[in-house]
Order: sequence, then C-alpha cells, then structure tokens
Amino acid sequence: MTENGHASPLVQMENVNKHFGALHVLRDINLTVSRGEVLVVIGPSGGGKSTLCRTINRLETIDAGKIVFDGQVLPDEGKALAKLRSEVGMVFQSFNLFAHKTIRENVTLGPTKVRGTAKDQADKRAMELLERVGIATQADKYPAQLSGGQQQRVAIARALAMDPKMILFDEPTSALDPEMVQEVLDVMIGLARDGMTMMVVTHEMGFARRAANRVVFMADGQIVEENTPDEFFTNAQTDRARDFLSKILTH
Repeated sequence: MTENGHASPLVQMENVNKHFGALHVLRDINLTVSRGEVLVVIGPSGGGKSTLCRTINRLETIDAGKIVFDGQVLPDEGKALAKLRSEVGMVFQSFNLFAHKTIRENVTLGPTKVRGTAKDQADKRAMELLERVGIATQADKYPAQLSGGQQQRVAIARALAMDPKMILFDEPTSALDPEMVQEVLDVMIGLARDGMTMMVVTHEMGFARRAANRVVFMADGQIVEENTPDEFFTNAQTDRARDFLSKILTH
C-alpha cells in the first residue's frame, strides 16, 4: 500500500497508441491497474478491448506511448520480455491447451520449462491448482476429453501455475456454451476474492458487477468512461456508455 491508501500501480499505460494499417485501434490510452485490482474492460466489438489487453504482455506491440509493468518499461524482446511474460498470465477465448499433453502436463509445462521447477514439486502444485478450479479428477485426461468449461478452467490453472503477478483474461467465456459460462466465472470470482490482479475483457455484465473494482468502457479505440461497477451501471456519464448499456441490459 502507498501512503494514500491505494495499492501501488502494477501496470501504467501512458499515451499508448496502436495502429493496424490505417485503423487506429488504441488512441492515447492512459490507464493504471493497481496491485490486487480487478479491472473489467467492456464495450462494443472492435473498440480495442482485446488489443489493449494484449499490449500488456506485448502480444501486440505499440506504436507510441509507454507501458510500465511493476516499475519496468515493457521490454521489446529477448530475456527481459520472456521474464515479463512469465509474470503475466493469459487466458484466451480459445483455450490454447496442448492437445497431445494431459491436463496435468499442460499445467506443469511452464513451471518446469521456464522456471526450472522440479517435476515432483510442479506436479504437486498442479494438483493443488486443479483442485482449486474443481477438476483434479480430470488430471490424466487430454483436453479433447473435457468440456469447454473444464478446458478453460485448466487454462486458468495453467496461468496460476507460473505464480503470476497479474492475469489477463481476453473474453474467456465467449467461446463457451451458455451453461458452461458460470463455472468459469465462479473460478474467476474466487481469484478476485483472493486478491489476484486481473484485467478481464468480457461481455459478462454480471461478472463485471460482482467482481470488478473498476469498469473501463472502451469504444472506437478510446477509454470513454471508467468508474466503479455500481456507478457505471446505474449512472453512466456518457451518451456512448448509456447507449451501449441500453442495448445489452434489455436482453
């Protein structure tokens, strides 16, 4: 904690700009994520949400501006970038599990290969994490034998196995059948309660209301509005946000 009662920033984005060809996908983004904060990013498709998320572990490069993670400016490449990536977990829309490895192997791969953790120690930790996400009984199966919701929970366990300082979630439930969404969100809500720093790009407004400390509303490559979930959902300040909410909250 800093002296004013706020946790110190883990991520600081300053005047971040990003283009894909002629398309200006991130426009002068200024955003800070504090340690232990759950930041939920919402907004219309094509507004830059996923790109914003992916710049934090440099899956997307930026054209201008600065991103600082845990006091260090984001490195361009090499060992420093690999180290950063090991400190930022990522859970994607498509689960990105290794199909030819068991669930346990998927979770132990990072710690043994990247961190040099001993295999028995990595196995023990993997089983604890699989227990935590509710699928320890599936440890020796392969991803194709699991439901989408179970696979996504494996992906969360895999991210946790690296002991990250932060986890990025890029629309983690949008590829799931509706009945599987809640089992994944429940795991995420548990992580939020445990104090994990999280940035979550999602269309799940119920999750945003329950788990977020702060909601960021993005449209057309810009942060249009940010506020607490209560304030944002009951008292949006901008026409753009009110219009978006009127469209999604009526269904």
